[in-house]
This record gives sequence, C-alpha cells and structure tokens, in this order.
Amino acid sequence: MSETVPVLVENAVQIAWEFLERSGEITDVYETSQFLVGTIGKMVRAGERRKLLLANRAIDAYRKSRPEVA
Repeated sequence: MSETVPVLVENAVQIAWEFLERSGEITDVYETSQFLVGTIGKMVRAGERRKLLLANRAIDAYRKSRPEVA
C-alpha cells in the first residue's frame, strides 16, 4: 500500500533533515524546514512519489541554495 501524500512528504522531509543534521549543514532550523517542505511539496505536486528521490533532490537543492563557505 502506498503512503498518503502528507505521510510521503513527512517521510521524505525527515530523511533529508536527518542527513543534513548529521552532516552539520543546518544553520537555521526554521528556514531549513520551510525549504525542505516547500521543495518536496513542489515535487510531489508535480507527480513524484519516490521518497528517496524526493529527499535526495531536496538535499541537493538545499546545498545549492546555501552560500559558498570558503
């Protein structure tokens, strides 16, 4: 049985969050959570339903949105 959309989004966000947290990349908790939910939500609305792909693309998008630290 497939997950409902809210559960799918929640699970994908959780995967991305845990990865970013473990790697020490989260600097602003609120901003990061809003970014992940928004990014994953857009992909789900576009029809994507693969949880790991959603999480991985959200991680990539988050990293690209962050300023480079030299």
